[in-house]
Amino acid sequence: MKKTALLNERVYFYISILIIGLWVAPYFILGDQAHMRIHDNLDSNIAWYKVLNESGQLFGSVQANIPQIINGHLSRNAYYSEWYGIVELFRFFPPVIAYGLNQLISRFFAFLGMYLLLKKYVIKQESDGFIRIVAALTFALTPFWPNGMLSTMGMPLALWAFLNIRNRQQTFVSIVTITLLPFYSTFMLGFFFFLSAMGVFWLVDVIRVKKPQWRMFIATAYMTVIYLAIEYRDLAALVFSHEQTNRSEFFGSNNSFFRTIRLIFKNYIIGHNQDQTVFEFIILPVSLLALVIVILQKSFRQEKLFIGLHITNFLLSVWYAFWWYEGWAPLKQSIGILNTFNFSRYHYLRPMIIYILFAVSLQILWRYQKKWRIAAVVFAVLQIGVLIPSNEQIWYRHSPSFGEFYAVQEFTEIKKFIGRPVQDYRVASLGLHPAIAQYNGFYTLDTYNNFYPLSYKHQFRKIIAPELAKNKTLAKYFDQWGGRSYIFVDELGKHYMFSKDSTKVIQNLNLDMEAFKQMGGEYILSAVPIENAQENQLDLQRIFQTNDAYWKIYLYKVI
Repeated sequence: MKKTALLNERVYFYISILIIGLWVAPYFILGDQAHMRIHDNLDSNIAWYKVLNESGQLFGSVQANIPQIINGHLSRNAYYSEWYGIVELFRFFPPVIAYGLNQLISRFFAFLGMYLLLKKYVIKQESDGFIRIVAALTFALTPFWPNGMLSTMGMPLALWAFLNIRNRQQTFVSIVTITLLPFYSTFMLGFFFFLSAMGVFWLVDVIRVKKPQWRMFIATAYMTVIYLAIEYRDLAALVFSHEQTNRSEFFGSNNSFFRTIRLIFKNYIIGHNQDQTVFEFIILPVSLLALVIVILQKSFRQEKLFIGLHITNFLLSVWYAFWWYEGWAPLKQSIGILNTFNFSRYHYLRPMIIYILFAVSLQILWRYQKKWRIAAVVFAVLQIGVLIPSNEQIWYRHSPSFGEFYAVQEFTEIKKFIGRPVQDYRVASLGLHPAIAQYNGFYTLDTYNNFYPLSYKHQFRKIIAPELAKNKTLAKYFDQWGGRSYIFVDELGKHYMFSKDSTKVIQNLNLDMEAFKQMGGEYILSAVPIENAQENQLDLQRIFQTNDAYWKIYLYKVI
């Protein structure tokens, strides 16, 4: 029986690897025709890697700037460290292949980490191999934020390593694991929250067993030091730079109490766009059903982990929601770090917690009665089923493909038409993301970035001030955040995806073109026609359209 269980688990393991391979195969098969996430991906990070590699500043000093972006005011420190694995992938491979490799690496180690953690510390019985495998596989198929690499997806692997070190088991491989993970994950967007949680775990453990637990403490400190070494640019910017950035005007705590309560349940059920778990359809009802069984059996003591996971999962959503509660505002304004660093992101722990909860919930159903084993298998298969539509080729099938989005041929024609070296003039985009122009080598006055000089934000605001005066929502969006330093237009709102089939026309544009010219601006790349272009000192030079591009570009020159 034991040999059969082990054989079946091995078969399930290899089938899961095959499924992960099939999941990411379209990137390698379709190439530029592959579809992928736009928000915080195509509109930003993918272009950043290309700009960084072509800037000559990949290994630049902490004082270096990126000449191509916002008149050279963007610090090299605003982009990822050169020690990140994803940066190296985009350095040595074509963009879509690099993206596909990142997906493959992240999903494989997500699966392996969750499997190892469940097998050794959570679902230990040999007969429960199917539960371990399916929970690990579903975790690996979640629609994670790809540019985070293993920031959330690598947490189970890290927890497995930390527990090994604590228990003096598999110490060497565990130390290697926590040494290498920082090179393929981020500190600020993931592991800061994991390691601080490990610090709390260590402290509770010390109090509980009344021993110093030095191995856990040293392991946590060791991994933190590696992250700080890799993230030396962020550290230098934080400690040594005295220049105010756009983060200085970030103001996020403006939710009323009612909106905060609503946000608790929205985050709990639906999650956040950077750590989606597809929790609501199957895992939530299964975990609640398992909770009913625990209540009926009065097995609270035996299921302490299960109860703890439920409570922690909910409390993380409470923490996230209340971070944006208006009651925090006075404290955030008086303590700068609370405004510039997003401490709400402990929700990055939720994917790991939710899929451990899923595994434990399935185990409770499996053990309850024999007939419930069929239900457990059905729920496991259904979770795979609800994850299938989240595959990027399906979810984003109505969005432009990689090639259509960046429209290389179309923008090459624009550069040829202008006929000057790109470094000799500046452009801005209207109705489309500036990342597209940046990806194609243009020097842009606009950008999407969370770390650039506050003085530049104020200077850029002069261009769009007349339009912001028309629209309080846009004014608040720009003034209280400013990460998107875009040419905002009242008639377009916060929309930047006007395709070549769009019938939208800007009727009454009102920009400060003198401010635009003072910053070196000469051209506007617009995805929609401007009816009153002449009133804004703009002359339509030519309309560009190609079959393989998503956009129709109206090239306007300042006169």
